[in-house]
Amino acid sequence: MSDTSRASISVIGSLNIDYFTKVSALPSPGETVSSTGLELFRGGKGANQANAARRQGAEVHFFGCVGQDEEGKAYRDALDADGIDVSFLKQVSTKTGAAFITVDTAGENMIVIAPGANDKLGSDDIKAGRSVLLESGAVLGQFETPLEALVEAAILANKENIPVVINPSPVRLEFPWHMVKTDYLIVNEGEASEVLGFAPMSEEPGILRQRLHELRVEHLIVTRGGDETLVFTRTGDSFSVETLPVLPVDTVGAGDAFAGCFTARIADGAPLEEAIRAANCAGALTTLGAGAQNPVPDRQKVDQHLEHLAAKS
Repeated sequence: MSDTSRASISVIGSLNIDYFTKVSALPSPGETVSSTGLELFRGGKGANQANAARRQGAEVHFFGCVGQDEEGKAYRDALDADGIDVSFLKQVSTKTGAAFITVDTAGENMIVIAPGANDKLGSDDIKAGRSVLLESGAVLGQFETPLEALVEAAILANKENIPVVINPSPVRLEFPWHMVKTDYLIVNEGEASEVLGFAPMSEEPGILRQRLHELRVEHLIVTRGGDETLVFTRTGDSFSVETLPVLPVDTVGAGDAFAGCFTARIADGAPLEEAIRAANCAGALTTLGAGAQNPVPDRQKVDQHLEHLAAKS
């Protein structure tokens, strides 16, 4: 790869229209509660992460599917207006994906997803953009689209030593980890336990190291909300990175802001700890507003808070 491609990333992922409601307390099974209103936002983990990476200054190429409906056309136009390359964003006859999100006064949420067009993304769609993907400084994917597309992208990237970042959300145990090398696996604590089969902090370092070897994962990054982010490596090293203290309003997009910011910084050549510290700031700042994309900070804002953290330490 040439140096000019370092800040370019390819995102393989989902796009949803988010139907967002607020309640005083999340409903229990069988319970009906009233919300204080309904808002619509652009969402989907793939698009959220692409948006976050773009705001960090990365050149972003998006691989995904939307419907031929008005929602899909409007979403495509919005991504294009945001400066995201939509050359490989396919429009299909299936309806654009949707997510139904309910958030309580503490910022906790419940989410139901109707995948729609997202389920139409396949390996052939990745192959169609092979030349663009192979000029990327990193490849980022999640689990809200068919796994075959992400596997194809990861294999192509592995062959050219392009860093692969995977955020396995929602966790799907059928993912063929043995087929690809994952340079950076980003998970929360619950996802870490599901993917590994145990909590990473609960086992001896040797057992965790062996499990990462089996999964072909080079770096495991565990986000923990307001607590320090933990990092474990396949070689046995580990360390933690402080987060930015905030009072969250809505935690929906925090993880996606983290993943997008992290990948943009890695593609730009940042050291691992520095990229995680920036991602921690991006995730925390995103919780200060409603919706998964609107409150995501730009690079200047993240850098300002990084300077603040550095001054305090």
